[in-house]
Order: sequence, then structure tokens, then C-alpha cells
Amino acid sequence: MLKSLEAITLYREGIQDHLEDNLWLKFIVQAEEQIVNLERVESLEELDYRNPVLDYVERSLQLLDQLPRSIWIKELVEETLIWSEAAKGGTLKERLLWQEEGINCFVHNIGSAQLYGKHLSDTVSEKSALVHRLIETHGLIGQQIRGEVPPEVNKPLRDLVEEQLLTAEELERLLTVLNHCIIGAVSAELWLNVEHEVKQLITLIASGELASPMPMKERLRRMRLGPISRGEDFTTEWAKLTQEGFHAERLESLSNTIFWYVESAMQTFSLEQFLKVMVLAAQRAQNEPLCHISFEQVMNSIYYDYKGVKKINVYKKRIIEKYLSELTWEDIEKGTLPDENPHLMLRPYAKEHLPDTIFFQFQFSAAAEKLIEFCMEAEKSPLYERAVLLLFDLFELRRDAFDRFHNEDTYLSQMNNTADYKAVILEHVIGKKVLDIGPGGGVLLDLLEERMPEVTPIGIDISSNVVEALRQRKQREGRQWEVLQGDALNLEDFVEAGTVGTVIFSSILHELYSYVPLNGKKFNHDTVSAALRSAFDVLSVGGVIIIRDGIMTEPTALLRRVRFLEEDGMAWLERYAKDFAGRQIQYQRLGEEEVLMPVNDAMEFLYTYTWGEEAYIHEVQEQFGYFTPTEFASFIDQTLGKQAKIEVFRHYLQEGYTEALRDRVRFMDESGQEVALPDSTCFIVIRKE
Repeated sequence: MLKSLEAITLYREGIQDHLEDNLWLKFIVQAEEQIVNLERVESLEELDYRNPVLDYVERSLQLLDQLPRSIWIKELVEETLIWSEAAKGGTLKERLLWQEEGINCFVHNIGSAQLYGKHLSDTVSEKSALVHRLIETHGLIGQQIRGEVPPEVNKPLRDLVEEQLLTAEELERLLTVLNHCIIGAVSAELWLNVEHEVKQLITLIASGELASPMPMKERLRRMRLGPISRGEDFTTEWAKLTQEGFHAERLESLSNTIFWYVESAMQTFSLEQFLKVMVLAAQRAQNEPLCHISFEQVMNSIYYDYKGVKKINVYKKRIIEKYLSELTWEDIEKGTLPDENPHLMLRPYAKEHLPDTIFFQFQFSAAAEKLIEFCMEAEKSPLYERAVLLLFDLFELRRDAFDRFHNEDTYLSQMNNTADYKAVILEHVIGKKVLDIGPGGGVLLDLLEERMPEVTPIGIDISSNVVEALRQRKQREGRQWEVLQGDALNLEDFVEAGTVGTVIFSSILHELYSYVPLNGKKFNHDTVSAALRSAFDVLSVGGVIIIRDGIMTEPTALLRRVRFLEEDGMAWLERYAKDFAGRQIQYQRLGEEEVLMPVNDAMEFLYTYTWGEEAYIHEVQEQFGYFTPTEFASFIDQTLGKQAKIEVFRHYLQEGYTEALRDRVRFMDESGQEVALPDSTCFIVIRKE
């Protein structure tokens, strides 16, 4: 076993009297703050009882111990590995003293090399000079592959041959082992993925060459490999942004800059948002010499634990997205950031002891920070919805069905699971151009593409998050359908009038009714009217509107008894009646677990009851049924006039409700006889004559 591994084992066994003889270990274990790339951390909570830097160093040494290499290589690599993370350690007081001495605690490879040199004192040898160089360039080969550093930063490695400290063959063997340990300790899979490219780069360095300068576009593309793997079409999006005012040449001032934590911090944001931040950084670099740009503060603030797992802090993400979307390319290139937002600003700043380094931070006001903290805490209780509504109001975020925060992925998956119901829609689709309003996870777009290849399916959604997710999936899966960000109430702004064969509203009209205010009023039939007129205007003659949505029962005065079979059923109803935003829910208690209710109030409640606690905070904001069949038919006639003909109008109980409620409630008539649940869903086809 390597001596360094023996030292770590002793420390883990509770023995510490050997730390003075192993200063590298002492620095690491005395760290009072966690300096770690959160990219591969599973849970932030685990950082409270783990030392991830020590864990990483130990893994790298274990890899080295297993590799069949010569003694001299193992000695050099071992000495390099144990010191290369030292600048991430030390007590807070010690780190302040280091900074005063000129040790770079931020750029850990440089700072660690400085600490190693300080530790050597007057005992400098050829071996220690070599190790010093290897520590100073620690990780840069991997960072070059990721686009984070320019090729020139690896010149000190090439110089080892010119200075005759190593032969080209020795350098190649040494760097291969060292980088296997550095990268393999992050992940064995990562090493397998990059091994070939790493070895190619090492061969170039050892032969006395450096890789050709990498254009900024390519460096930035490499920094986006995470989003690209999830479906981001980097090339197409880049071209689109160029047409919209993005000037790529503005980024050339960053060509010699080293980036830190950029992918971990910025991968959650769209390419447009990412490039806006980069242009701001380039603007700063034009005015002062920069060697380093750090996104460490953004990274540290954008993650938190949700139900024990590290997640993007989606509250901050949505607020930052809105902030960046409101910045124009012209303003960004001038370096003029808006100051009218009292709760958020993008703040680049420098530290006194690091004049060549800029740190980026999204700085929230104290009130915003406290409100976000409140939302995070409120996730654990029924306060959550109210907390989120406060957040929407403060930052003027759009309240629609896709502001579902942490269960958005689940919601889109559930939307896709309704494929069987949506397949019925295809029987009534006509024309070449088909609009799917509110496409959710894209299942209907998939069905149209697969079963009606002659059709051009277009999804239209107002949510940038849904549109981005669909565009990424389209790229990832090679889909042919299109997706546009647009408002269902103004379709003529996005498609030419009279050119559409079919407009589909599948489970979306009730969301427009519930969420989208018209004349300052939500739960507004005028919103449904505006959506239908907007769709009718873009239809060609003979085209159709297809509606699949909630329906109310008639007669509306019908009463039903609901007996709860679960202990918390009555509490659910009491909370629902208090929180439901659509209308006043009426019920009369007949016993501890039984109530008498108007049939439509009962069903509106039961729809939400079936979804469970996770969806409650959103479903309580939506009214699923907003017309009876008679009312809906009359409404269509009044809204669209004589040119509109209702060709299909049927209503039914959606499959699944009976099974979902069977063991949770008894649904009865006024006399106490069990009866079937009423129809929940309508299917309507309207033709333009």
C-alpha cells in the first residue's frame, strides 16, 4: 500500500499524531469550508458529514496503487496527487493567512503548487521541481478537453522535455498515469469516455507540440456537452441567436481565459442565457486583463437538496431566466445592465488579492433570499402553494400549469402517458398543418408524426421551459415536428391565418380558463372564447378545432353523498374547500366521514383527490369542469357563429377514476345507494364551413 494511503487509513481510524509529518493531509482534513465541484455530488447533505476532497484524493491514490507502473512514476504521481488539492484545505484563519502571503486559494492547482513550494523550504531538488510543475498543471488536460482552458496553459508540461527534466517518452508515460488517476477518481466511466482524447493530447504535448488554438465557439460548445447530450441543438441555436443580434466576435477577448465551474453552474440555463452571461464576461475582459472567470458562487447558490437529493434550485432558476430574458443583446454588448430590478442583479466582482480573476454571482435582495428560503421550507407543508404564489407576485412570474417546479418532469411524463386517449384525436385530424396547443411532453406530436407522416405537427406553448424541453427532445430523438413559443390567444402572431387544417386543445382549455387572466380576471369564460376565436381565425375553410377537456354534469342541482374510507379524507375536503381558487365548494357534513355535496363540487374535489399530495398545490388552482354539455354547445355557437358546425360532441368518464377512488370513497345518491361517477371529459370537433 502507498504510504499516503496508510496515512489516510490511520486518520480514518481516529489517529492524528502523524498529521504534522503529512502536511498535505493536515490541510485537507482541517478544511472548514467545502470547496468542491457540485457537478457529481448526489446530495448536499452528505457534504455535512463527508470530506469530498479527502475522498477524491483517496480514490486517486487507490487507482495509482492498482496500476502496474514503475516505482519512479508512482513516486512522482503519488507526490503530485497528495498535494494537488491542498489549497482547498486549511482552516478559515489559515486560508486568510495564505492569501495574505500571496497563495492563490481560488485557483487550486496554482495555490497547491505554492503550498508545496513553501513546504519544501530550501530542499528543492530536480524531483521536487518536477512535482511542482505537475501540481501547477494538475487537471488542465481534462479542462482543455472540456473547453475550460486554452491549449497554451499546458506549455509548462511541454517545457519539461525542452528543459531536459524528462524525455518525451517518460513525459508521455508519466502524464498518462497521472491523468488516469485524476480523471478516473472522478468516475471510471468518465475516464473510459475521454481516455482516447486524453492520450492524443498527451502525445502532442510530449512531442513538443500544443494543440491548435481552439476557437471560442468550440470551447463554448465543449462547455455545453451536458445540455447537448440532453438534446440541445448547439449549432442551430447558435445560428438563430446570431440572427437575433448575438455577435460571436465579441467573445474573442475570452480566448486566453480559464473558466472555473462553468458547466456545473450554467448547464441548467439555455444557450441564449449562457451566451448572454459570456458576452458580459467578454465585455469585462476587454477593459481589464483577465486570466480566470469563476462561476463558483453561481454553482453554490443554484443547487439545494430536495427530498434528500441534489436538485437545481428551480425558484432561483426561474427568476434568473426571467432576468436574463429581459436583457437585450444591445444592452449586454454595451455592458449596461438594468438597475430597475430591486431583487436581482448579475454581479461580476474581483477580490483584492486576485486582480486577474472575475467572479460572477447572481445577487438576490435580502427579501428575495428570505422568500426563496421560505419556499424551500414550505415544501414540507401545505404552506407551499402560498409561498410560491408570493414568489410569483414578487418577480412577476407567469402562473400557468407548467410552473410545477419539482414535479414538472413527472407532470410531463404523465401527460405522455395519456397517449391512448390522444390517439382518438387522430381520427378527426385533417389538413397538412396541425397545431397542438399546450403540447406538454409531446406525445401527441409524436403520434401525429408517426401515424400521419403527411402532416406537419406544430406544438405551441407559452412556457419557455416546456418549449426548451421539447426542442431538446426533438434534437435528441431526431423528431420532425416543430415547436414554437407562443400565446394560444394570439395564434395569428405565429401562423398565417387560413393555413391550418386542425387546431387541437387537449386538456388545455381548462388551464387557460383557470390561469390566464383576461381583463384582470381568472376563471374567465372570455379566455376560453378568445382561445377558440384565435384558433378559428387561423383555420382554413373545412378545417377543424378538436377539444378534449373537462365537463360538468347536468342537472347541476344534482346532489351526491361522499363517504371517505381513509382517515384523512375529511381533512382533505376541508382544506380543499378553503384553498380551491375556482369557486366556493359547498358541502354538508352528515357524519364524521360523510358529506352531501352538489355533484359538480364533489367531482371537482375528487379529481384533485385522485392526484394526491404532490399535485395538490397545483390542482387546487385549476377548475377542470367549466361548462355542462348544454352550456358548452351554446357557448361555441355564440362564440364562433354560424360558420362553425359542431360535428362531434360526446362526453364520458375518463378511464382510471373509478379504479383510483374505489378504495378511497363511496360515491352515492341522496338515499345512500352507490352510483357510478358522472362523466368527466368531453370530446368535441368543430368544423369551419
